[in-house]
Amino acid sequence: MNGKLAFVGDGDSITVFKAAGVATFPAENEGRARDVLRRIAKDYQIIFITEELARPLTEFLKRFDEQAYPVILSVPSKNGSTGYGTELLKSAMERALGVDILFNN
Repeated sequence: MNGKLAFVGDGDSITVFKAAGVATFPAENEGRARDVLRRIAKDYQIIFITEELARPLTEFLKRFDEQAYPVILSVPSKNGSTGYGTELLKSAMERALGVDILFNN
């Protein structure tokens, strides 16, 4: 698992990552995304997942917070940002540092 990256998302959203040589895993819905994550979690250090798939999987994704790897990052899809990835980043920063140093809200 030496620095391996993966991307989970809808077909259109994964196209750019696939072209860049990142391992891509299509998932049309949250159930499929959950199955993919279970299967690839041991093999990848960083896994990107689209916000649309990550939001309904919030509770499921919390299990990965307890481990060093994989780091699962929520990113905008081809449809743009819903703000969910930013919410997660802000929450993680506040947990780790006790203060919001990025967004100052």
